[in-house]
Amino acid sequence: MNTKQTLDLLRDYESRNVLFTELDGSWPIVWQRAKGVHVWDAEGAKYLDLTAAFGVATAGHANPAVVHAGQMQMATLLHAMGDVHPHALKAQLARELSRLTFERWHHQTGKVIFNNSGFEAVEAALKTAILATGQRGVIAFEGAYHGLGYGALNATHREHFRGPFRSQLREFGKFLPFPKTDAELRLLAAAASKLFSREKIGAIIVEPIQARGGINIPPAGFLRLLRNLCDRHGALLILDEIYTGFGRTGKWLACEHSGVVPDLICLGKALTGGFPLSACVGRADLMDAAWPASQGEAIHTSTYLGHPVGCAMALAQIAEIQRLKLCKRSAKLGERLLEMLSILHPPSSILMRSRGVGLMAGLELLNTDATPATAESLQVIKAMLHRGYILLPEGEHGNIISFTPPLTITEEQLTRMVNELQKVLANA
Repeated sequence: MNTKQTLDLLRDYESRNVLFTELDGSWPIVWQRAKGVHVWDAEGAKYLDLTAAFGVATAGHANPAVVHAGQMQMATLLHAMGDVHPHALKAQLARELSRLTFERWHHQTGKVIFNNSGFEAVEAALKTAILATGQRGVIAFEGAYHGLGYGALNATHREHFRGPFRSQLREFGKFLPFPKTDAELRLLAAAASKLFSREKIGAIIVEPIQARGGINIPPAGFLRLLRNLCDRHGALLILDEIYTGFGRTGKWLACEHSGVVPDLICLGKALTGGFPLSACVGRADLMDAAWPASQGEAIHTSTYLGHPVGCAMALAQIAEIQRLKLCKRSAKLGERLLEMLSILHPPSSILMRSRGVGLMAGLELLNTDATPATAESLQVIKAMLHRGYILLPEGEHGNIISFTPPLTITEEQLTRMVNELQKVLANA
């Protein structure tokens, strides 16, 4: 099918709230196939993907080793019974995630709850927190995005997502400003302490770097402050590394930049390179204290828990990230990308700010009065699409252009992209 035929079918048969389409046909494209850092649309046009499909394709689209692992597993065991009759790969992946997290950080074992999507990993962590502490309150942050399930929505900040469903939410999330400066960090310390004194808080949940919030990077002492607050008040620190995990920021996990160890960590997106699988990993002593031993009926499970194809692909994906040294590559190329973004010249009517860690960068567009330049940002993204580059807007106002490419991208490809971006900005 061509693009028009596909979009016509979706218009007729998919909920109209899902896909945004421009009347002039300028958005979206219809993906036909993807390989490495490139995507081809239904008409055969080729694009450089600067999104890694929401950060999923860390080791490249259709990485051969990952694809092969999935194909072999599909031909061997397509489905198992996650919480009844398990399969070996689930056990192997649980061990690998323990090794990548708590065994590396504290030489202690981690234990895993497998899920399908990122928000489910968040909800598993929230359940663990109330089981462990008995306290219903959770501190989250303005700008936070932890997914759109009814549990996760209590910690997702943006009114666009929460508003229509507010009457059905328990609203146990208490939101504090996400700090971007040292001065804001000091204010946060006082505000958080006050919140702990008047509310029954069982956990703090936070993204080390806010992705959908606008590639927001906190001051260096942020996670350390949260760790200290949790230790002082008997709460759990939950890190949502669904976007930042698996080399995206130049480390295996973003929390490693600050040396802060969480109680629970949520993983997804790049875990498999393209199969729906996520995980909540916690300290073994915490998980054993919080969750009772199964008596034959798990209190948190799902039909596809620890899906064998996803587990096979995840093990292959982790091996590829290690083999290709993608964490170091992300750190090196991320520095180069920031250098190039910092010397872009916007039109006189636009102010620009660039920021990033590893290959997770953002370019914020503002009007001269410092208000979000939303229209200009979307115009740039659409113009880049028509030049063969896939980008996404982030932030509540959509005025931050994000860069989260596959970590296999080359410096030459990044340079070509930035050169094209400069041409588009000149005409914005």
